[in-house]
Amino acid sequence: MRLRRMLTAVLGMCVIGMACAGCLAEEAEEVVKPLKYASVSVHDPSIIRAEDGTFYIFGSHMAAARSDDLIGWKSISRDAQAGCTLVENVQEQMKEALTWARTKTFWAPDVQQLRDGRYAMYYCTCEGSSPLSALGLAIAEKPEGPYVNQGVFLKSGMAGYNATYYPNVVDPCAFFDKDGRMWMVYGSYSGGIFILEMDGDTGFPLEGQNYGKKLLGKNHARIEGPYILYSPETDYYYLFLSFGGLDSNGGYNIRVCRSRNPDGPYEDHLGRDMIACGGAPGTFFHDPDYEPYAVKLMGGYKFEPADSDTNRVAQALRSPGHNSAYYDAETGRYFLVFHTRFANSGESFTVRVHQMFMNEEGWPVVSPLRYSGEGREAPAAENRPGVYKVLFHEHDINTVEHVSQIASLHPDGTVDGACAGSWESTEDGTVRLTLDGQTYTGVFTRALDGAQSAWVSCFTALNGNGEAVWGIRTDPVE
Repeated sequence: MRLRRMLTAVLGMCVIGMACAGCLAEEAEEVVKPLKYASVSVHDPSIIRAEDGTFYIFGSHMAAARSDDLIGWKSISRDAQAGCTLVENVQEQMKEALTWARTKTFWAPDVQQLRDGRYAMYYCTCEGSSPLSALGLAIAEKPEGPYVNQGVFLKSGMAGYNATYYPNVVDPCAFFDKDGRMWMVYGSYSGGIFILEMDGDTGFPLEGQNYGKKLLGKNHARIEGPYILYSPETDYYYLFLSFGGLDSNGGYNIRVCRSRNPDGPYEDHLGRDMIACGGAPGTFFHDPDYEPYAVKLMGGYKFEPADSDTNRVAQALRSPGHNSAYYDAETGRYFLVFHTRFANSGESFTVRVHQMFMNEEGWPVVSPLRYSGEGREAPAAENRPGVYKVLFHEHDINTVEHVSQIASLHPDGTVDGACAGSWESTEDGTVRLTLDGQTYTGVFTRALDGAQSAWVSCFTALNGNGEAVWGIRTDPVE
């Protein structure tokens, strides 16, 4: 069988024309000074916020970066073979995992703070063309390390292993639930996504669970990168997943399902138990079997230039995925952190952060534009009607980006142009749109359009089929 290949790339820099000076705890109201957006190439970024307020992301190949504001990132570790600063002599310390998986590199890790304040790194290795994998634990006093190996606690792919049902033991995500119990969700392709209850003091799994409880997946479905985030606003646990393949033509896309309990069952937008989501017996990477499941938040996309745009250069994002997520209790804001590739750029990738919101049905919706320091505030009511670039993400595993079209939201509540229908919104920014017969619920938000160096009105919403629609206003605000 062939599982995903991990790909390396160089550090990238992307410069935005203007941005706000606001940090996470501030409500950005206007553009005040130029800012360089420092982007880093951390594949499969898993986020944690340290006690001093610094954000860290950890990714494959032992790459890591830090940021004070989720805008400017600085690389702190790059490669497990030359440039790893997180673990001293990493090839020797993690020799058991590397030897088992017949590799010299690492796949997607996760870092979680234990009850006593120490930092637990869950690292994993995989042979790459089979589920011959190992998952282990390393401990450090500080988020930047040095991490000291505590040993491997899960292995997969041994002789006689049923990889159509049991997991490939990679892609861990550890978290504490609302009652203070610790869990770890994990898995990629093969037999699907599993969850274990963990010891919040030692960082190891509680005894007697074997591989734990199965949540979804089977028969080598292209589903991986699980990440669970609890929302005190909705009292749901949200399980984020990446469907499709990670390469630039693989169709990686970010999806979500939810549960009232950390260990499930998780349901999608139609109330279906995700345990049914997977490939049919005897199939291999058969996307049609599981493509209809889970809310699709985003796949590859491109906002085409509008007539009023001063900068008519548009970049297409491809295969955004393997995300983590963060909830800030002080501000009530949610953030989605992921890597993305780009059209006509080979397999290079960078990290992106977008703000998220909860719609009326308690599902997350994602801002169309990357985070630039804005708060949760909606644009003023008079700034909501206008000409918009409207982008439908649809529900497919799209290997080619979906492209925006132009539609107008009129003050009388009608919509025309590339799609027709109606819209209405409340003072707090909640929006309901009916577009070509489909009803979408979400929010109006205010974000920085970096390509045009201007703050703009946006909307983001979901329909009953679990499909996202995004809109970015293009005409000048009077």
